[in-house]
Amino acid sequence: MSLFDQFKTEIKGQKIRLVFPEGTDERVLTAAVELAQEDLVSPIVLGEKEAIVALSKKLQLSLNQVEIVDIKTVPTDQRVKMIQALVERRKGKTDEKTAEKWLQDDNYFGTMLVQMGAAEGMVSGAVHPTGDTVRPALQLIKTAPGSRRISGAFIMQKGDQRFVFADCAINIEIDAETMAQIAVQSARTAKIFGINPKVAMLSFSTKGSARGDQVEKVQEATKLAKELAPELADQIDGDLQFDAAVVEKVANAKAPGSTVAGQANVFVFPSLEAGNIGYKIAQRLGGFEAIGPILQGLAKPVSDLSRGASKDDVVKVAIITAAQALAQRQSSF
Repeated sequence: MSLFDQFKTEIKGQKIRLVFPEGTDERVLTAAVELAQEDLVSPIVLGEKEAIVALSKKLQLSLNQVEIVDIKTVPTDQRVKMIQALVERRKGKTDEKTAEKWLQDDNYFGTMLVQMGAAEGMVSGAVHPTGDTVRPALQLIKTAPGSRRISGAFIMQKGDQRFVFADCAINIEIDAETMAQIAVQSARTAKIFGINPKVAMLSFSTKGSARGDQVEKVQEATKLAKELAPELADQIDGDLQFDAAVVEKVANAKAPGSTVAGQANVFVFPSLEAGNIGYKIAQRLGGFEAIGPILQGLAKPVSDLSRGASKDDVVKVAIITAAQALAQRQSSF
């Protein structure tokens, strides 16, 4: 079963409410309708109602299973409630006037729906740059307990092979503490995607075969990650070169006794440039499908689309977001 077939089976009929702030975009509206008709998601699309209805007629889409919210015509009592909740969430950093202004923006409005529990996740970015999606999430939803930073992971899939690569999208500067948090976040993401995590902390050195500040950073990150998540201590190892992480023969020679080397399936890169280059090499030369970026470390799931995303990309990211929301729903029971 493919990753998406697996997730479809899990989320079907669960009525997971996802908000799509870019409801007047053709790709987004078409995807939302498709998700609703397949009973995979209960979509809330934001935008001017007349424009959305006109677009649906043009595309011959039925909106019967889609909730439309025009943020300009929200009832006063609901708007006041949202303003008060936003001000409270910001703990004195934002006054009511600023909160009201923020809530005139679709991404901020959608993020507040998630924060207040009216939706379980959000998918945006088909029209907006990454910052417009991530900024409200960090300000209002904030990071999950134990996380001080967010990160961006990709699921790399080809046939029955499935790996996690991180961070490939968010943190330009990665110190030891950040790398450790990315490792723990990525291990937890792997579990959601049916992967029993074996986390390799990547370097140009294996077990101290080279020296320098960059190597010491990875070694310190490995130590910190084990302290952050003791239950994962045997599933995280570093410093490891990529070949030692994936090839058993190399692992036996370079890292004998490692519980990760030779069988790693989660790869934590020491810098954003390495991660971004690495996943693109695997995608373009290795023939792997790159699914993501998946934002890790937020208290509630928010996903960022590429502005070049197709309708099918929107559907896939929404399915992933719904799977994250379902995992969170189940973990709270």
